[in-house]
Amino acid sequence: MTHPFVFNIKKAIEAILYIAASVEQPSFDRICKIMYFADKQHLEKYGRFICGDNYIAMKDGPIPSGMYDLLKSDSTKQNFRVQDEFLIHLLRAAQLDYFSESDLECLKQASQLSIQELSKDLSWQTVDENDYIKIEQIIATFSDAESLLDYLCEPCYSL
Repeated sequence: MTHPFVFNIKKAIEAILYIAASVEQPSFDRICKIMYFADKQHLEKYGRFICGDNYIAMKDGPIPSGMYDLLKSDSTKQNFRVQDEFLIHLLRAAQLDYFSESDLECLKQASQLSIQELSKDLSWQTVDENDYIKIEQIIATFSDAESLLDYLCEPCYSL
């Protein structure tokens, strides 16, 4: 299956701001891991990723590709700046109107997790480092994987 979602850059910036404001020491790694768990929970419960990102299996766990690029980009400097190489310093608050109630529910719950080792889950373990994690590999870890795959394979998601 091709990736069934479109990456929403504006929503991803707001997610970075939301997560960074919700945790101590908002590093690139911590923000990306929280986003992974929020997306994974949202996919299982609601059938979609929050920002539509793709995930890559990096050494320390899955990383949302588009969000990671935004964290490194100069184009986001009116929203946040990077200090001490990988810590985010907020320049404004997240605009919550970009999110649905379900988005905020999953972002909030993921922000409260102890995430370091949890992110090295079965979907991360099934691919080589620096490879994309296919959505099917993430879905395979869910209890009702077959139903979600059927839902995502419906014609409305075809490209």
